[in-house]
Amino acid sequence: MSKQPSPTNIVDAIRTRDAGRDRERLAMRYAKMRESPFIFLRGACHLFYDALPAASVLDKAPLAWCCGDLHFENFGSYKADNRLVYFDINDFDESALAPCTWDIVRLLTSILSGAESLRATEAEAMAVAGDCLKSYRTALMRGKPLWVEAETSTGLIHDLFVTLAERKRPDFLNRRTSLKDGQRQIKVDGIKALAVSDAERQKVMAFMARFASTQPKPDFFKVLDVARRIAGTGSLGVSRYVILVEGKGSPDENYLLDLKATQPSALLPRLHQLDISQPDWPDEASRIVTVQKRLQAVDHAFLYPVEFDGQSSVLRDLQPSEDRVAIGDWGKKLERLREVVCTMGNVLAWDQLRATGRSGAASADELVEFAQGESWMSELLDIAVAMTRTTQAQWEGFRQSPL
Repeated sequence: MSKQPSPTNIVDAIRTRDAGRDRERLAMRYAKMRESPFIFLRGACHLFYDALPAASVLDKAPLAWCCGDLHFENFGSYKADNRLVYFDINDFDESALAPCTWDIVRLLTSILSGAESLRATEAEAMAVAGDCLKSYRTALMRGKPLWVEAETSTGLIHDLFVTLAERKRPDFLNRRTSLKDGQRQIKVDGIKALAVSDAERQKVMAFMARFASTQPKPDFFKVLDVARRIAGTGSLGVSRYVILVEGKGSPDENYLLDLKATQPSALLPRLHQLDISQPDWPDEASRIVTVQKRLQAVDHAFLYPVEFDGQSSVLRDLQPSEDRVAIGDWGKKLERLREVVCTMGNVLAWDQLRATGRSGAASADELVEFAQGESWMSELLDIAVAMTRTTQAQWEGFRQSPL
């Protein structure tokens, strides 16, 4: 394992990556990261890859298109362009071409680091992490990418689909907006949204007007309100807005959109050390959107790479945090926890298989051949245990250091 940086160096590394972010939301980010090792893991993706052991199975595995920031809260539901709802990985900000083992070891580390968040003992977390790894390997060996939808879901994931099926658009809008005289406004509550300046509002409205002019139904994108969005941990503080638009009609068929600036993948420094080159993307938003479409079984219903205020950005349907599986609600029935993390291992393997052979990724046959070995599994689990200790130490140093 590489030598761990001092608490001062950890804070410096985080501050350097966070340069230029919105100060108000950045303070929220740091407060969240102090709460637990798991939230710190979510917010310090670059430190995770800096600390990965060199010359191990992590680097020798076949290349695959990776999420980059995989943890158990980066799985959730999304509505596809066929109007059906699917369960999949749903965050690709750090996506890159990397050894296929990088995503699974980060997922395993999240399970072990997040034992407290999962309301699980260390032994329970270790057991289900092992099961997750076995499911990933089995799905890779099968060599056929599948997917999860309502009809094939079970357990906690099925519960999520049931909740979504029962949710009505007005109910969702009522949680995020207030209604006065038939007109909705975004709730600026300091929890999900913050106020924007007049200058910011005008920039967003002008951008949306230009975007709308390129769309078949421009009236859909008529802006009703704008706020700064509060969401996530790793990206908290980057330029990000929630936009209320006319949609299919006011007040109950309005839509909420998410406009988010992009950054280079946190994996790049480590990938450069290994001489693993990346495609020459037009911009970071194109990378994120392209990889998401490659990995997910069916394309997201609303997902565009755009340029806003001189920054590469992604415009998409707002993805509510409640559209993630409530993995902490397994009710001390270990089979329920095991079932959901095994599905996550399956989904990861299916997504990697779906994108095989694209822009430098290994073929499906190469992934299948790799999975047929067994020694890499114990090595990978050992690395996840070591990375959990590393994350704990980094978190301890971070939360004790002044910011």
